[in-house]
Amino acid sequence: MSSAINALNKLRLGNQRFVADRGGQSLSGQAHRSQLVSGQEPLAIILGCSDSRVPAEMVFDQGLGDLFVIRVAGNIVAPSLVGSVEFAADRFGTRLVVVLGHSTCGAIMATIEEMGRPSQGQSPNLKSIVDRIRPSVELLLTTEIRHDKEKLIELAVRANISASANHLRHGSQILENLIQNDGLLVVGAEYSLETGKVDFFDGMPDDL
Repeated sequence: MSSAINALNKLRLGNQRFVADRGGQSLSGQAHRSQLVSGQEPLAIILGCSDSRVPAEMVFDQGLGDLFVIRVAGNIVAPSLVGSVEFAADRFGTRLVVVLGHSTCGAIMATIEEMGRPSQGQSPNLKSIVDRIRPSVELLLTTEIRHDKEKLIELAVRANISASANHLRHGSQILENLIQNDGLLVVGAEYSLETGKVDFFDGMPDDL
């Protein structure tokens, strides 16, 4: 079992390779697939956005069996997603959770648009996503930032990532116990569509 810090360093190095266009170093061949048939020991749990431009395995240059990836629009946290994180952390002993959002997130922009001009007959399923992102946007809309759409989206993306990471830290007794007693680390990170770089900014240990 990899410690949270070791796993975090592996992800950071993998992202550096990805940014430098030196990815593809992780194992994914038939021999490696055969080794994984009997079980898995993912080094990190990634709760990321479903956006097709942010595949976690590629972004972090990891291979088969390296990441337990959960994807949902807007990297929101709902009960089934918390349960998925709990499952991997408890069953596989994975000690790092990364909430991975990204720049110019469509779910964030849709939430801002919905709050400015509510649509009629919106899908209740889509509304459930918007409603979970809404608190991260509401406070920003009370400030002067509301007049700068680009800045508003930028800050809302980060606020939403932090909110999801905080929900995982404090919204599950299982995860809270693992954080307090067994070295589980939950961090928030933003992927830049422009540069490919991942910025780990929320919940990082002071010495990193």
